[in-house]
Amino acid sequence: MTKSARFAALAAAILFSTGGAAIKVAAFSAAQVASFRSGIAALALLVWYRRRFTWTSWTTPTSIAYAATLILFVVATKLTTAANAIFLQSTAPIYLLLLAPWLLREHTTRQDVLYLLAVAAGMVLCVRNQAGATAMALNPDLGNLLAIGAGLAWALTLIALRHLNRADGLGRGPDAGITAVIAGNALAFAVTLPLALPLPHAAAAEWLTVVYLGVVQIGLAYVCLTTAMRWLPALEVSLLLLLEPALNPVWTWIVRGEAPGQWTVAGGAVIVGATAIRTWSSRSR
Repeated sequence: MTKSARFAALAAAILFSTGGAAIKVAAFSAAQVASFRSGIAALALLVWYRRRFTWTSWTTPTSIAYAATLILFVVATKLTTAANAIFLQSTAPIYLLLLAPWLLREHTTRQDVLYLLAVAAGMVLCVRNQAGATAMALNPDLGNLLAIGAGLAWALTLIALRHLNRADGLGRGPDAGITAVIAGNALAFAVTLPLALPLPHAAAAEWLTVVYLGVVQIGLAYVCLTTAMRWLPALEVSLLLLLEPALNPVWTWIVRGEAPGQWTVAGGAVIVGATAIRTWSSRSR
């Protein structure tokens, strides 16, 4: 089951990685993308999970943290480059290192600490010599700050999902995890909807892009993620999900022509390289 869980986490990372290119669809504002994407995702997950849902004391904080992640990441991606937004959100393992022993009683190793120092160095490189505003990155400095906030919110989401989905009997199983995911999407939709109206005039392809974000990039990805969270520690899942920042700028460059800067590429290389070393050494152990 552990091997299948790792494959599920990697599949989630690949699907998540397509979000940067899709979020930058020109016809929609940040609030519109955040609202419509989450609303469609909530409906898709309700259709896929036709079973009894479980509401626990952890559901509300999980859904709030997740809704914050969704909204902050969309706004950050609109304001800065897709590469910076995803790399800075990937600071989540740093917060997990600090919070998981306290909230989940899952301890970290010296190797994890060294790895996270490498991740922190990569994040510093990502924001060094930040380029000015462009048509696709309207306010890079603010976008970077929001992306860091998304990283903290994402770490809290992973911790809460791990608690809800863990297979040792302490959580409530996949029903509780998916309930929180659906509630978080519904909350993100409701919070941003007032700013998303009226509906924009957009081509069919742009509307299909938003539908894709909800059904596939969030909905299907979280089916994979909640499966992985049932069997893997939160920190390991967060490390496997770092495949997302490696692929996100690639899709954005191919689809939108947004090339990341040299320092962003350097920071991303540090993050991906450190992740590869850490994953291989964990497999060896």
